[in-house]
Amino acid sequence: MNARNVLGTVLKACSYDPLTGFFRDGCCHTREDDTGSHVICAKVTAEFLAFSQARGNDLITPRPAWRFPGLKPGDRWCLCALRWKEALEAGCAPPVVLESCHERALDFVSLDDLKAHAWVKA
Repeated sequence: MNARNVLGTVLKACSYDPLTGFFRDGCCHTREDDTGSHVICAKVTAEFLAFSQARGNDLITPRPAWRFPGLKPGDRWCLCALRWKEALEAGCAPPVVLESCHERALDFVSLDDLKAHAWVKA
């Protein structure tokens, strides 16, 4: 796949441990049947995980049948664009890895919002 990120460069991997992505290939690749648009690579926080769980999307509990390990704060994960936007509006959006966010994220959120929440390595 020759996907591009929100910065217009080649899409980089989000996470191999835990293995993320709609295709479980480590990247936030997408296609038409990815109805959740799992295109935003985020470094999840405890606050975001609690927020998502309260909205009915438990990202903490492992689901082996879905190849889902369960997430903990600090894990990087390809999030649904609209869930991230919802968290942004609620004031608890997790930081994002711009180089690993698929360009399709810009169909849902602005580059300025993503940049304002960019994760910077310490």
